[in-house]
Parts: sequence; structure tokens; C-alpha cells
Amino acid sequence: MARGRYTLPHILGYHGCDAVIGEKVLAGKATLEPSDNEDDWLGNGIYFWVDSPERAWHWANNHPRRQEIRKPFVLGALVYPALCLNLTDYGVMEQLRLAREVLTITYRPEEVPENTLMRDGVTMLRRLDCAVIEAVHRMRKEQNQDPYDSVIGAFEEGKPAFHGAGFRERTHIQLAVRDPDIVVSYFRVDLEELRKSSMRAH
Repeated sequence: MARGRYTLPHILGYHGCDAVIGEKVLAGKATLEPSDNEDDWLGNGIYFWVDSPERAWHWANNHPRRQEIRKPFVLGALVYPALCLNLTDYGVMEQLRLAREVLTITYRPEEVPENTLMRDGVTMLRRLDCAVIEAVHRMRKEQNQDPYDSVIGAFEEGKPAFHGAGFRERTHIQLAVRDPDIVVSYFRVDLEELRKSSMRAH
């Protein structure tokens, strides 16, 4: 079934970055650059933590390439997802399965990307997932379908929140923005409050 445009409402997203970049974006002197790492689980795009400035703050303070963020900063954004590949919707799974079949044809068996780095029962480096999402986008272009403006999904991460829990302590929802024009506006986040929240959490 074809997905409708604007089926999701406005979303508050939070992006962890260096303070220099964040201030330039707020001043209208720069734009956020999309991520294009081969293990980006939602494919290429500008990543936002949905409704969680705390998670964006934690990520900025624990960036895997720490030298890229000298002074942690969180940038808030109001985003209208537009035509969104919503991975929480059962109805889109067939698109992913078809894209995975395309990869089987495109790659030799030993070249097909894999999801790796198992941590707490969850694969953290999602090269296969990234390749499948990007294949979905290519297929739509080849079929002259409207491109997805964004991709959203829920990522289970971390240890169980409590003994016997089905919830994980770092589970989050992320939005990858492919069309920067769907970001309605950026806004400043109270970093001092985030620091206090982080200290209380620990």
C-alpha cells in the first residue's frame, strides 16, 4: 500500500553536536550536514532523537569520535516528517524485504553487508539495515515514485530497565531527515537543565 504524505504530525527532535555548529545553525549561518556512514541504521540523513533532549545530550557527551565534539551542545528542531518511511508501521516491512532481495541479486554472497557488534543482545553496527534502507530509496527513484523525505524507527538499546523487564534502558526513537526543508525551525535547548538532569540520573 502506498504511504500517504503528512501522515505523521510535527515532531520535536534533538540533535547532539558541537557548540560551534549548534550556534551557527541557530544564527542561520550554517546547516546540519547529513550523516552518510555505512552503519547508519536509518540510512543517510540528519539524525534527531525524538522527544529526548537527554539522549541527545548523552550522545554528544559520549560521541564515539570524541574529538569531533569539543563542547557538547543540543540543538532542538521542529520537524514535519512529510513523506516518511515509518519503520514502526507493519505495512512498510514488505518494502524492506523486497529491498533485501535486491541486495541478494546486486552483491555476491560474501559482499552482502552484515549487522555486527552484538551488545546486550542487540546488534549495534547496522550495515545491512543501512544498505537495505538505501536500496528502498534507490528502488523508489528507479520506479519514479516520490522520494521519502524522512525515515523514523524505534531502536532497542541497553540492558533491561529492571529485573525481568521487557524494556531496555536506552531504547529510543530516531528520525533521519533526508530533505532539510522539512525542518520547520530550530530552537535553543536549556543545556544547564540537561546537565542537572544528567547528574541526577547518575
